[in-house]
Amino acid sequence: MFSPHPNLSDEVNGGIIQSEIEGGVFLNDLPPSTVLEIQTMHHLYRAVLLGGSEALISGHPEFCPDPVQVAIAGSTWGGSMLKLQFVGRGMHLEFHHPKYPMPIITSAIQEIRDYQQPPALQVENWPTSTGIA
Repeated sequence: MFSPHPNLSDEVNGGIIQSEIEGGVFLNDLPPSTVLEIQTMHHLYRAVLLGGSEALISGHPEFCPDPVQVAIAGSTWGGSMLKLQFVGRGMHLEFHHPKYPMPIITSAIQEIRDYQQPPALQVENWPTSTGIA
């Protein structure tokens, strides 16, 4: 249970409480190779976690149309305060792209899903040909 900190503003304490209500995930709680689908107001991102804050991310037509390795800093409420290595609904994902000097900050996160890739088809288990051409 969160207890407001007396040295933080009501706005900051409110943001922390709101992130607890809306939900999210700490990257350190997930194993490497976890795939997250992060739906923001404008784009659907896919992040393959590599361990720590490192991930392969794709989903933005300009910054990451193809998977690129980034460092996910965490999520912000739109200001300078960052919840480290956290991906939270209602917050903005912040990550560091190797080609850009400033961090990339997404629009507000609407949904976070653990992407479950469908099982691969195993051709060797398919029925053999019936001889019909």
